[in-house]
Amino acid sequence: MPTLHKFAVLVIGAALLFGLLLPSQKKEGDRTTVVQPAAQGTDAVPAGVPSGGPTTSATPGGKPSAAPSTPPPPPRPAAEAAIQAKANELGQVPVIMYHRILAKGGSEIDRTPAELRAELELLAKGNYVPVTAAEFVQGRIDIPAGAHPVVLTFDDGNPTQFALDASGNPAPDTAVAVLMETQAKYPAFRPVATFFVNKDPFQLGEEANAGVTWLVQHGFEIANHTYTHPNLAGMPKSKVESELAKVEEVVKKVSGSPSVTLAYPFGNAPRSKDKDNEFVLKGDTWEFQGVFLAGWNPSVSVFSKEFDRSRISRIRSEGKVKKEGCDKFCSTAWLEWLDKNPDKRYTSDGDPAVVTAPSGSISQLAPTFADRARVY
Repeated sequence: MPTLHKFAVLVIGAALLFGLLLPSQKKEGDRTTVVQPAAQGTDAVPAGVPSGGPTTSATPGGKPSAAPSTPPPPPRPAAEAAIQAKANELGQVPVIMYHRILAKGGSEIDRTPAELRAELELLAKGNYVPVTAAEFVQGRIDIPAGAHPVVLTFDDGNPTQFALDASGNPAPDTAVAVLMETQAKYPAFRPVATFFVNKDPFQLGEEANAGVTWLVQHGFEIANHTYTHPNLAGMPKSKVESELAKVEEVVKKVSGSPSVTLAYPFGNAPRSKDKDNEFVLKGDTWEFQGVFLAGWNPSVSVFSKEFDRSRISRIRSEGKVKKEGCDKFCSTAWLEWLDKNPDKRYTSDGDPAVVTAPSGSISQLAPTFADRARVY
């Protein structure tokens, strides 16, 4: 064979061998993508889990992160008790926002003790069980099978929300007293809430330590609402950080623990070059696992791939009045809607170690929780 032909054969052979070793390529328009061979020993993507390119998931206490490179395990069958309860732990959760509890007067965002009492009794009759904001964002939703979580949040740390009388009990008609009354009438109704406070919690002054200690011992959460309640949207980053840090010192001093959650004053996030406001989530002296807006919608489940811990929706407590859209977007209207659409509402399976959902909803599960998934 001529030398030139021998050389050509060697070149062609090398090219074929090299081609076998390289990953195959697939043309997509004017872009070439590399299609990697399947990993050995992995199963096909299970039913109900999205396939395709990289996905993200939000985790309690974490920003959305890339999905694992290996397919998540398929969900296991749900327990019989969860099926009987029609559990759906990927449903929506009402996070209700309150301010002052006033017998007379006040602004449209305030509620009377009678209005608060009526709403809490409505929740109790509807099989809602309160959890704190911290428990919610951390996925620690430990309530009976068939029950629905609700997060009760009170902004500004006003004395109408909490005060102790001369006997050391919650003062009558404060928010905490009404919560305790509701639990006495409906024993399954857990009397806890989250208080987002400013520089002088409940205007207790020197008595703040004793008062807040009582709240913490009874399961309430104390959390960050900035030092002076400014509109963060118009503030430079350094001042936002100062507002968060200064009230964080107060929270740690009176409660003994750092804040787990934050609520923006007026519901307004800072406008910064950091579009995700990561500096808000984690600073030198704080790290929030959930940040709450003023909101007009229920929150998605903490186990959903749509959950964003930096922007958690809340619902204002109000009747079905047309002003500001409360006939559709405040608490009374939303609780009615969830009652009429039970398949859209978070219903507990009774087991905090697993996440149960119907087969039609399980595709919404964040991949982070795939090993806890149960389906029916």
